[in-house]
Amino acid sequence: MIFQAPRIETDRLLLREFRVDDLDSLAAMWAKEEVIRFIGGTQLSREDVWRRCLAACAQWPLTGFGYWIAELKDSGEIAGQLGFADFKREMQPSIEGEPELGYVFDPSVHGRGLAVEACIAVLEWGDRILAPASYPAIIDSENVSSIRLAEKLGFIRQPDAIYHDAPHALYRRPGKSAS
Repeated sequence: MIFQAPRIETDRLLLREFRVDDLDSLAAMWAKEEVIRFIGGTQLSREDVWRRCLAACAQWPLTGFGYWIAELKDSGEIAGQLGFADFKREMQPSIEGEPELGYVFDPSVHGRGLAVEACIAVLEWGDRILAPASYPAIIDSENVSSIRLAEKLGFIRQPDAIYHDAPHALYRRPGKSAS
């Protein structure tokens, strides 16, 4: 069983486990309107960010996958967080038990290709270690940047899912086992 995020290095990033001292940087990121606009739209308190961190870390020993912190190699600053989760979402169609890809990057690093670099690395890890049939991702249909990223990564739009009594854009990318 994997108990914390394994380290993955890319050209510009270190993808690593969450640390207690990441909280203030993450709270600052999650307080930005550009970050939350398509993820609930409500600013998160420091306490709420801490709970998200705990949920991200708790995925590892329970599911064998979870989230990473994306840290810039050259400065040590946090660029964002990304990874896989099974949030047991009550939605149709169900994605329960599948490694749902999620990502959040600080607006200060947008437009530099870091999200693509990080997501490719975690998807390659997932293909090697998890080998799922596919990866789901739920994206706000107005989040054009996130949709572009998902499409660059090979995600394909599916019929909308119903979650919290509302339609949500569902994307899927075939996993290595599907090739």
